[in-house]
Amino acid sequence: MTEHRHHSHHHEHAHDRESGIGVAFFLNAGFTVLEIAGGLWTNSMAILADAVHDLGDSFALASAWYFERLSGRGRDRYYSYGYRRFSLLGALISTIVLIAGGMAVLWRAVPRLLNPEPVHAEGMIAFAVLGVIVNGLAALRLRRQKGMNARVVLLHLLEDVLGWIAVLLTAVVLVFRDIPVLDAGLSILITIWVLRRVWINFRRILQVFLQGTPEHLDPVAIESELTGIEGVRSLHHVHLWSMDGVRHIFTAHVVIDPSFKGERRRGIREEAREILDRYEIFHSTLELEPGDEPCGMEDVPCGSPRK
Repeated sequence: MTEHRHHSHHHEHAHDRESGIGVAFFLNAGFTVLEIAGGLWTNSMAILADAVHDLGDSFALASAWYFERLSGRGRDRYYSYGYRRFSLLGALISTIVLIAGGMAVLWRAVPRLLNPEPVHAEGMIAFAVLGVIVNGLAALRLRRQKGMNARVVLLHLLEDVLGWIAVLLTAVVLVFRDIPVLDAGLSILITIWVLRRVWINFRRILQVFLQGTPEHLDPVAIESELTGIEGVRSLHHVHLWSMDGVRHIFTAHVVIDPSFKGERRRGIREEAREILDRYEIFHSTLELEPGDEPCGMEDVPCGSPRK
């Protein structure tokens, strides 16, 4: 007998995520145009570095917005789990764009570090203040939203806010001291910091793509609780993975006492349901197997998770 469960409490947040990413896209894309013009006007490599970063963010936000909308579709004959993992694809594309943009900035900034040029410090201050406001407003739209796609977008925006604060402080120094090398040095530091954060997030996305166990969930602990249910002898074919970093999947074969039938078997399912609810499992499939019957999948490795 197979127990199959599916939670729907995440659906209500899909529209909010899509709306938040859409607003962030329009704010970011509009400001990117101003950044490029402002970077050329002030001759600031730091502003151009942020412009390249924001241009990449705009493409990333556009793809994230599209895939977030696509992920709201229900399941069909082509995708039995629905389209939710498409939001993960959007997060992956966003991350790749950021890595490429960061490398491009480094390519431009290193020569400027060796041969610094004068910049328009007052203009840098004006753009830095505007950058903090625009990116800060966009980040506020996403601060309470979950999902790896929205998380990647929020990370982009928070990085931009910190970058603009650094530009602002550097510009203030340049108003009083003629040290143009600070501009190129700052652009390199911002880019390296962003790339480090992007790499960490990239590894997390790959883990979800490769159906790794969610970092905050312990399959051994879950199995221990399930085997503690009266009538449960053991578990095998235990699998725990995530569709998109938020919605987690759990499947297992549950070996039960052959004497447990009818109401007693339903009691096992109810207790298992309560345990999985505590771990915020979005979708679970439990196959109940009487202990006196063969598994039926003996040719497939069916060990439990290693401790």
